[in-house]
Amino acid sequence: MNLEEILIINKALSNVTRMHIINWLKTPEKHFPPHPDLGHFNDGVCGQFIKDKTNLSQPTISSYLATLQKAGLLIPTRHGKWTYFKRNEKKINEYVQALNTTL
Repeated sequence: MNLEEILIINKALSNVTRMHIINWLKTPEKHFPPHPDLGHFNDGVCGQFIKDKTNLSQPTISSYLATLQKAGLLIPTRHGKWTYFKRNEKKINEYVQALNTTL
């Protein structure tokens, strides 16, 4: 991972709500109900459930999720009209390793 990628992720994580989202998605079953259509968290958490938990507007939460996705920290999966988000553990581990190497 190069320095530019590290900085993009740093910027994505520089917001308390975005940090909460990444943390909540680490153990989604503790923070969210499974979506009734799926009944599991294999593809992550429904964006609507994330919005509801944050109490933020739809445009704001969409922007936050897009920022985390563009940084490579979230993997979106579409099921019908719903988008589910889960952590990109590979990218998160690469980021942590890059920080350890760089710092």
